[in-house]
Amino acid sequence: MAYETEDHETQYCFPAINSSCIKGKRSRHEYNIMYVFFSLLSAWTVFLNLLVIISISHFKKLHTPTNLIILSLAVADLLVGLIVMPVDAIKLIETCWYFGDTFCGLFTITLGLIISVSLSNLVLIAVDRYVAMCHPLQYPQKITTTKTLLSICLSWIFSLSINMAFVISSRYFDTSQRANLCYGECYFIINLSWRVTDLFISFIFPCTMIITLYLRIFYVVHKQVKVINSLMKGGECVMEGSVRRKSESKAALTLGIIVTVYLICWIPYYVLSLTNITIISSATMTFLLWTLYANSGLNPLIYALFYRWFKISVKHILTLRIFQTASSLVDIFTNNS
Repeated sequence: MAYETEDHETQYCFPAINSSCIKGKRSRHEYNIMYVFFSLLSAWTVFLNLLVIISISHFKKLHTPTNLIILSLAVADLLVGLIVMPVDAIKLIETCWYFGDTFCGLFTITLGLIISVSLSNLVLIAVDRYVAMCHPLQYPQKITTTKTLLSICLSWIFSLSINMAFVISSRYFDTSQRANLCYGECYFIINLSWRVTDLFISFIFPCTMIITLYLRIFYVVHKQVKVINSLMKGGECVMEGSVRRKSESKAALTLGIIVTVYLICWIPYYVLSLTNITIISSATMTFLLWTLYANSGLNPLIYALFYRWFKISVKHILTLRIFQTASSLVDIFTNNS
């Protein structure tokens, strides 16, 4: 719907350009509410994920393979709050793209990179928990800090490469279709070959791996719980082993919740965006996309609910105790202060 002045004159994104897009209509009250809401959402996402990043980076006891993947996921979520949310909020509120074609390409690459990295991190988390739960004796050899760092770096490099190739191909090989777009919107046309490639790389493969591994994990956990319960009924001492398995099960459950919440937020948007059905309103797609963005602020809350170390590390950060001498060596798993 075009924005109209009191004289009912249509407003354009770039009045001096004939091919300019029409500017959407919003009241001043609506503008203010939307800017405040999205600013708070962005700040909240950045703040919470910054706490996760500082916690894992600062405390030596948290330098584990699993936490390194959580750190990578937190960096991706931080970029959502720092870059994606503010830029996309301006685009949504103003109903115009004011940043030019070059930044449109960079923004598309950034958005695709973050989504791809988040999914690859979830795959790494699923693999990590699978080995920990199903092959616990082999975990120290199979999942090392070096291997995990290498996997994380490769996931970022691969995600960046595939999204740069997508944007470049869309920009330079679909010029005939891009010519039909008005000036003042950021939009990339996906050809059939890229749709098929993206469908496999960004949807079928990671989702199949994640779901398969977690089904296996919870099957193994269920069997182990039954065995431990039967041994305890028989009067056998399994305290040390049961405590360790309980800890591993809790970690698997926590990270499983993170994976499930992300997939619930992500799959509906991705499926609908692939269908290209015109009856799906832009408002629906926008809501699903921002639900995906909001997920970046949910992960730290899940850590706060399930991880005692995160609560303790946040206290150290907010009270500035991380600046004390040798604070990085504090054992926050047993620290009660």
